[in-house]
Amino acid sequence: MISEILQTLPQVLVDGLALGAVYAVVAIGYTMVYGILEFINFAHGEIFMTGAFAGTAALLTLKSAGLLGAMPGWLAYLLAFVIAMLLTGILGIGIERVAYRPLRKAPKLISFISAVGISFLLQDIVRFIADLKTGNFIVTGITLYDSNLKVAASSLWSVFGDAFIKTNTIIVLAAAVVLMIGLDLFVNRTKWGVAMRAVAQDRDTASLMSINVNKVIALTFFIGSALGGGTGVLFAQQYGTIDPYIGFTLGMKAFTAAVLGGIGNIRGAMFGGILIGLIEMLASTNLGILTGGSFGAEYKDVMSFLILIVVLIFKPEGLFGKAIKEKV
Repeated sequence: MISEILQTLPQVLVDGLALGAVYAVVAIGYTMVYGILEFINFAHGEIFMTGAFAGTAALLTLKSAGLLGAMPGWLAYLLAFVIAMLLTGILGIGIERVAYRPLRKAPKLISFISAVGISFLLQDIVRFIADLKTGNFIVTGITLYDSNLKVAASSLWSVFGDAFIKTNTIIVLAAAVVLMIGLDLFVNRTKWGVAMRAVAQDRDTASLMSINVNKVIALTFFIGSALGGGTGVLFAQQYGTIDPYIGFTLGMKAFTAAVLGGIGNIRGAMFGGILIGLIEMLASTNLGILTGGSFGAEYKDVMSFLILIVVLIFKPEGLFGKAIKEKV
């Protein structure tokens, strides 16, 4: 049993890190909005899905126009990435302005219902457009960097098996690291970042200090949504096939990652995403071995939500969060 687990461990780590990087960047969107508004944007998973479709549509358009083969692959990848980020960033601002801002002083449950409504609306709009253009809402996109590189883990220790890593997996990991570091520097080193942290701490006091709260919140939605949309492109390139419903399950897992790290804590969301990705891949590969075939890879999703339940019971503020003491 142990030897079988060790044989697959290098490949599990490679796949888990790639998936965890996707979860981490999407989780940042949840935690940014919660940090400022104390509100869970449950439409964020569908913004991620919209970005995946926007990037795929951009590549298919370039292909149909005969431009895809005429330009370097990295340029086509970058164009799809930028288009998806801009589209979803603007979409995030629109959603905040239309669906959330009028309800800012309403009970949180009302905003939650609005978020769920936006989620279903985006699913149906994307499904309708995909059906109209391709005749099928499940879309197989264009993967630009699909070649495999061999990682000779067996040369380090014979109990390990060799792993294979796609070129695109390296791109996913590198892009995720750049996005996360860039956001961390933005929040902690720029004036807008200071304004975001001030609004997160106390909106009323921040407005008295000449901070335009509405602009800061709109910027937060733009950045969080753009990160989610860009990650959708990375996901589509990594796994090839997308559909309008990928955002729900992945969004829930990213939310779990944000809660695990400490909702409202950006670095905690990063760590939580990587951890959830690794645990999910370990469970997917080894549950059947550990349970003698009683549980298979299809139970991997249970592990993410089991972690969420355990964290909420024993450490509801998350691994990196701080318990808030209410002043009386």
